[in-house]
Amino acid sequence: METQKWSIVALCLLGVLGSTTVKVEEENPEFWRAQGAKALQAALNMKLNTNVAKNIMLFLGDGMGITTITAARILKGQMHNQSGEETVMTMDTFPHAGLLKTYSVDFQIPDSSSTATAYLCGVKTNLNTVGVNAAARNGICKTQKGNEVTSILKWAKDAGKSVGIVTTTRVQHATPATTYAHSASRKWYSDADMPASAKKEGCTDIASQLLNNTDIDVIIGGGRKYMTPKGTWDPEYPRDLASSGKRQDGRHLISDWQKMKVGKVARYVWNRTDFDAVDPDTTDYLMALFEPGDLRFDVERDPTMDPSIAETTEKAIRILSKNPKGFFLLVEGGRIDQGHHASRASMALHETVAFDNAVAKGLELTNEEETLTLVTADHSHAFTFNGYPFRGQSILGKSPLYGKDMLPYTTLMYGNGPGYKVIDNKRPDIRNVDTQSKDYVQLSAVPLDTETHGGEDVAVLARGPMAHLFHGVQEQSYLAHAMAYAGCVGRDLRHCESRPQHTNTKRILVTTTDDDRNSAPSQVSSISLVTALLAAVLH
Repeated sequence: METQKWSIVALCLLGVLGSTTVKVEEENPEFWRAQGAKALQAALNMKLNTNVAKNIMLFLGDGMGITTITAARILKGQMHNQSGEETVMTMDTFPHAGLLKTYSVDFQIPDSSSTATAYLCGVKTNLNTVGVNAAARNGICKTQKGNEVTSILKWAKDAGKSVGIVTTTRVQHATPATTYAHSASRKWYSDADMPASAKKEGCTDIASQLLNNTDIDVIIGGGRKYMTPKGTWDPEYPRDLASSGKRQDGRHLISDWQKMKVGKVARYVWNRTDFDAVDPDTTDYLMALFEPGDLRFDVERDPTMDPSIAETTEKAIRILSKNPKGFFLLVEGGRIDQGHHASRASMALHETVAFDNAVAKGLELTNEEETLTLVTADHSHAFTFNGYPFRGQSILGKSPLYGKDMLPYTTLMYGNGPGYKVIDNKRPDIRNVDTQSKDYVQLSAVPLDTETHGGEDVAVLARGPMAHLFHGVQEQSYLAHAMAYAGCVGRDLRHCESRPQHTNTKRILVTTTDDDRNSAPSQVSSISLVTALLAAVLH
């Protein structure tokens, strides 16, 4: 304790004598008073937007816990030669915020499929299951029958909106899969990943459900190898067997998708050149699969081959926004999570910065008066930010305060993971190690092949119509219900029933078909009832 006490004293002296990052204006109390008064006045001037949300954009940072947001904010500032702490990310500007409880029905700490089922379908479920309720059991096909639950993407499609998914992972991965699939296992990407018993019992793989379940207008991500027959060479990596097709049923799902869109302008692309050539104004459907599996980390991305998540988000919005009834779009920064699992903090944080850039692009292309935009995470990670670093010190650097073993440690660390490096009861000396490298693996306390998720609440940030609904501490499953209410999709249509003049309602009444009535009876009957009541009142 004595050694630790004097270390802190020395640290404080260094801070007084040696820190050069303190801004002079921050030493003046009037700086903070003026800043506080400005923020207060902005809060007092805020007016609730109670419009019906024509469009809904859900930006999901996979594994983007609050610690990740804070660290990425600092990194983003430091990437622009600022100290970083005072940086304002795009997501920081959202006026409404809340916390979501992420546990699954069977585990304190969840995975990405159980959480996706909660915030997309409004129902909490078990670990590793996709688009089914908690009566279904992980990996047991027969338990998913009759326990399927649909997502807000389907509710939006049934309401006549255009819908899309954009991800940096494979489009069959847990988060995007939950928008359209129902599976007792999130791992059943293609039929080759399924046990014979599951196929015999009638379960189908996630990739095939991408075509069969919901008519999705825009599909952007990776996952080519799950769409093509076994042995089909990959157009980008023809000599890499691991990148070749995996399907055992002989189906070429990309070709099948194209055949299903006869009479429409449907574009399939797998590279930057073809992607850039897609004209949003004349394109009805887009499937863009840029990798056999997940996309590359943003810092390793070849910009001549693969667009950024901000660019894919822009293309999706420009295609979807042609629909006068609006759209629902899920944008996932999926590799934030994978950077954390590898204990490569630099990768995770750069992915978060790229994700925030996509949020900015989404806001730029939409009107806040009619577009509800949310930013949230599915879960956090065993990720810590510690050690009394000086103001402006690299977020990827080392704490100036050494441990009791007189060795340095990084500001960012993990509770468990592949970074456990204690040998003979001694930590490695990292004084001469470049901890800011994209490949550096942060130290961890417990040895694991892959770092685990964390279980604390995650933030939800909101702006646009009915953004004030996203407040307080809620179950994660609340998100789907609040989004649906704001956009008048799904079961609860009270918001648009109280606004009969809204153009979305009129369009639904005019364009409803027999198929629409079969797919969304509760919505059609409710709107018809409102129409009848209005007619009675007006006449």
